[in-house]
Amino acid sequence: MPITKEKKASIFAEFGGKTTNTGSIEGQIALLTERIAHISNHLQSNKKDFSTHRGLMQLVGQRKRLLTYLQKHNLNGYRALIEKLGIRK
Repeated sequence: MPITKEKKASIFAEFGGKTTNTGSIEGQIALLTERIAHISNHLQSNKKDFSTHRGLMQLVGQRKRLLTYLQKHNLNGYRALIEKLGIRK
């Protein structure tokens, strides 16, 4: 089941500042994290779904690039975001 408009709006409201700020790096990373968690849950029950696994790896790579950008340009925001999302222990 894909992410609904309401869920996206709540993610961008929480991490991007407001619901219309869909270009914020923090909001994009939070949305990718939500999608990664959803796909990971799907792959736990469908272990042989290799095309979805490839898509998951692409999303993880995209999130990694965005996190690297955020780390270079706003270190305090990066640290706060990974703490809030619970990634990169």
